[in-house]
Amino acid sequence: MYRLLPGSIITAITILILNSCVSADKEYTRVAPGMWRGVLELEHFRIPVSKKDTVILLYDQFKPGELPFNFEVKYLDNENFYLEIINGSQRIRLDSIQYGRDRTKARDTMNVWFPEYASYLHAEIRGGHMSGEWVVTTKNNYRIPFYAHAGRGYRFTGLSEKPVKDISGLWATLFSVEKEPGEQDKAIAEFKQQGNHLEGTFRTETGDYGYLEGTVQGRKFWLSCFDGAHAFLFSGSIKEDSLQGEFRSGHLFRTLWTAWQDPEFSLADADTLTFVKPGKSIQFKVNTPAGKELVFPSPSMNNKIKVFTVMGTWCPNCRDEQVFLRDFLKENPEIASEMEVIAFSFERHEDPAKANQHLQKYRQKMNLPYEVVYASKANKDAASQFFPALNHVMAFPTMMILDKNNQVRRVHTGFDGPATSKHEAFKSDFKSFIQSLR
Repeated sequence: MYRLLPGSIITAITILILNSCVSADKEYTRVAPGMWRGVLELEHFRIPVSKKDTVILLYDQFKPGELPFNFEVKYLDNENFYLEIINGSQRIRLDSIQYGRDRTKARDTMNVWFPEYASYLHAEIRGGHMSGEWVVTTKNNYRIPFYAHAGRGYRFTGLSEKPVKDISGLWATLFSVEKEPGEQDKAIAEFKQQGNHLEGTFRTETGDYGYLEGTVQGRKFWLSCFDGAHAFLFSGSIKEDSLQGEFRSGHLFRTLWTAWQDPEFSLADADTLTFVKPGKSIQFKVNTPAGKELVFPSPSMNNKIKVFTVMGTWCPNCRDEQVFLRDFLKENPEIASEMEVIAFSFERHEDPAKANQHLQKYRQKMNLPYEVVYASKANKDAASQFFPALNHVMAFPTMMILDKNNQVRRVHTGFDGPATSKHEAFKSDFKSFIQSLR
């Protein structure tokens, strides 16, 4: 049940919203430059985009079921521009843009691509307004309505109700609390709050939730992330010494979660969850997208440290791991000369030929100095079948490290990306471990 706000509060909110706007430079030829506030409608409200500025006046804070994010339009010259998606300290540059004119509707349109994830934002543009949808091409008819307004600097709301508590710190977390204990998932929430502003992430035993950004208003708080693959929306309430909330991923998945502070709470060691079965060894035969056959064991990989990673281009944690490996090889050329890295991708494309085409673009876009090969379709059972020597593959990504004698020395499940507090420690430990195998 939503409640109408008293007139005085409506006036105050209107002033706050107007004060939160960021003026856009009027000298542009296509899309208004500067900050925009975008929204994915997880529940589609059929309200004209030009009227959606006023919807906030009718609800407590803002309309539920909407996933907000911010982006900035930047011009290179009078015609060419790119977008930067903003999630906390993360900025994602998008310069694969198709811009044109829909003559049937007499409107400018554009498609903004996330090439790594094979998804895009489609938008019709009317001055400082956009409306359209987010489309994931590797999923069957996966579309979420989208709209945006220029000159909006806030994310969830322009309000600044005093928070009842600073929730900065680490929180022991359980997801899917509506299910039986054996079906619940452990996590650790990492929050940083400054006034009303909130950022953070959730670490799990299989990865993390990326860069989350949001707000705390009174006893309530919200966080969101949109990066072309993630479409995460968290809502929560502060209940004395605990947090309770809902998590939504896209428009199809939702679950409940709870959190509390417990310094003894921990996640399983990522190097213990997946292992090589006794008496088994890693073997494979696979073709690269260019048609080159890769076989292991192989004389070409003798006397090298091997890093084999199970991943998917649809997986943001996998992308984080690929960036890490790419940068490690670039920053440590003396070690890189003694290493062989191969990424085995499990893809959502039904056609292997399309999967290979996408992998070639992915590798080029990411500037990866090693092979990325198509292994099979994107599911954990397929990954386990591809590597039968492993007890299972329970997460994308999963990294196998083999020494120069082809012995598996470590299998690392998941990845603590740069949004987490554990990322720098992982980088240091990885380098030390690889050094020990030289």
